[in-house]
Amino acid sequence: MRSGLAAYLTWCLCFVGFCGLHRFYLGRPWTGLLWLLTFGLLGIGQIVDLFLIPGMLREGATERRLDRMEAEYRTLRRS
Repeated sequence: MRSGLAAYLTWCLCFVGFCGLHRFYLGRPWTGLLWLLTFGLLGIGQIVDLFLIPGMLREGATERRLDRMEAEYRTLRRS
């Protein structure tokens, strides 16, 4: 499970020049690389992400729950 505190702490690393690390942490490597190379889309994307992080955390948790449910369903069908 991803931590909101860790996501925000990695977001704060933009102040020392490492933008996009929170996107890597939240499972979005391609946009993380884009943020890293463009200084968080010139800072605008980094500010927008401050408000998008809770949704990214929820989406990741939902995807993990769905994966678990699908695995349980497959196991039950085999029985």
